[in-house]
Amino acid sequence: MALDTASPRRKPDPVTGKGERRRAPYRRRLRSRIIVSFVLLGFCLTTLFAFATNWTRARVENQLVEDVMNRNINEYAKRFAADPSRSPDLPVQQMYARLVRPDKFEALRQEQPDWYNLNDGIHGVSGVDEGGKPFSYKLAVRKTPDVWFFLAYDMTESIRGESQLNRALFFSVLVFSVLSLVLGWWSASKVMKPVSDLAARLRAYRGGTSEPEPLAPRFPDDEVGQLAQALDDYSARLTEVVQRDREFNADVSHELRTPLAVIRGATELLLTRPDLDPKVLQRLQRIQRAEQQCTDLIGALLLLSRNERGQGSSNVARVSEQLLDSHRAQLGGKPLELILEGNHDLVIDAPESALSVALGNLIGNAVKYSKEGAVRVRVGNNAVEVIDSGPGLSEEDAAKLFQRGYRGTHAGHSQGGGIGLSIVSRLCDLYGWQVNVRPGAERGVIATLTFSPA
Repeated sequence: MALDTASPRRKPDPVTGKGERRRAPYRRRLRSRIIVSFVLLGFCLTTLFAFATNWTRARVENQLVEDVMNRNINEYAKRFAADPSRSPDLPVQQMYARLVRPDKFEALRQEQPDWYNLNDGIHGVSGVDEGGKPFSYKLAVRKTPDVWFFLAYDMTESIRGESQLNRALFFSVLVFSVLSLVLGWWSASKVMKPVSDLAARLRAYRGGTSEPEPLAPRFPDDEVGQLAQALDDYSARLTEVVQRDREFNADVSHELRTPLAVIRGATELLLTRPDLDPKVLQRLQRIQRAEQQCTDLIGALLLLSRNERGQGSSNVARVSEQLLDSHRAQLGGKPLELILEGNHDLVIDAPESALSVALGNLIGNAVKYSKEGAVRVRVGNNAVEVIDSGPGLSEEDAAKLFQRGYRGTHAGHSQGGGIGLSIVSRLCDLYGWQVNVRPGAERGVIATLTFSPA
């Protein structure tokens, strides 16, 4: 089984309808998506954890500080109530206590206007001192008619510790993101290894002529094993279809060659008679040419079905002359001249049957659609051109001309199933030729068949 999933898409050529290779768009690999998912998961989780840790720390610290300040300002007020004659001591580090009597209220308003306007409770105060250093503290305020109590708690160390914690959390996010990347890379390699092995075994079968080995026994019974089993089933069905198609083509070729051989023998025997009527002789020659065309077509189609090149060489001018002679006998009084021009020594590495089918379809279309004038077959150094005087080629026809089953806008009620040029295109792919059809300078169509270098 030959499966090719990495081939870039092809854009149809506006003239030949064949694929033109172009750059494939970037595809996100499954391995990369797994790695990115791990990195994003690790980054988001660690960032969320860092945010939650910082928020919890700030909330708990604030509650503890406020609780300590409330208990201390209450104790400060009790000590003052026990002995109003002196300021009580407050043996707590990082705290500054102050009491203001009514006669000092105005002085407080002048010295500390922000303290003067605060209500009872705990307030956060921050700013920059006269030396340009930032400060931050919490201030507990308790105002009574007889005295105002103030208790300040220095938050400088706490802010410094918060900054250090933030740096540590940021570093932790980076470390865990890198660890997530490493873990994602390792996990993706482990997860994708069976899939990569399966793809490698499929690529190994590409172009092989032997029957592929089963894939399922080489993989465990998991999702990849189920995929391998499905591919084995598909391969078996495809192999059966291909084998049946090959047998059918071989049988048809054999069964058709037998009656054609009988027709050829009978025609040759009749042509040896010297007393033939000219009209009978003309019909026998036409039968002989038709038999030869059928034989060539069967041989070419059989090679196409097998995707094999036939052996032999062909003189392009001689084959062209034979095809033109065949069409001259079928003009039926049509005012059309068939002309052969150019190099008579061009020989290509291909059997006459393949060349006759490819070139015969181009000449046949030119004769069919040219009502008058001339059809010129011009043989060059490595190509042959068929130039007609027909109605020309529309843009729609140019885009779909080589599609199987397509019949041009000028086909009308003419016979044909629209597969002739499709066969030409397949023969060109098989032998490495190129076919091109373009409108003529004034009218008609120019079909060019370019051969591969010898």
